[in-house]
Amino acid sequence: MVEKTNAYARKLPTWVVYLIGVLPAPWFVYLGATGGLGFEPIKALEHELGELALQLLVAGLAITPLRRHLGINLIKFRRALGLLAFFYVFLHLLVWAVLDVQLLSQIWADILKRPYITVGMLGFALLIPLAVTSNNWSVRRLGPKWRKLHKLTYVAVLLGGVHYLMLVKGWQIEPMIYLAVIATLLTMRVKFPSIRHA
Repeated sequence: MVEKTNAYARKLPTWVVYLIGVLPAPWFVYLGATGGLGFEPIKALEHELGELALQLLVAGLAITPLRRHLGINLIKFRRALGLLAFFYVFLHLLVWAVLDVQLLSQIWADILKRPYITVGMLGFALLIPLAVTSNNWSVRRLGPKWRKLHKLTYVAVLLGGVHYLMLVKGWQIEPMIYLAVIATLLTMRVKFPSIRHA
């Protein structure tokens, strides 16, 4: 099963992942314009875009544990997942700022006064340098510093999970599941020292 999965992954071009990944964006916009997102289409669109971004970040975070623990090698798709996640985080922010809040002064007031927005904006800010340097030129230019820089992904994903948890009213199971999965995946990336018996 693992060998077949890896064989299919090797044959699948990365551009297919990009193509499939961007398709939900126009679909969500279409649903919002035609009443398919309910009575509050802007809020629903914000939620759909934000949740998809978080799912893509979690998927990217899972790639190394999948390879390390199960032997499934999807490393060639990690950059695509990261850039798609940034794309949807940006759209999530754009819908909130332009369609929901609309006023620039109110946007800054919300960022400063509402903790869940502050956390979300911090996560977005951390993703910007990662998106900008997600190319071969940056990898060559930065050398070993590139890997250190991209470890900010771990913080950004965690902030995304916290942002979702703080956003919902009351204790809801879905954001807690996301945060638990993120914590598990981060823990699985830690290399614990082996215990040697005398």
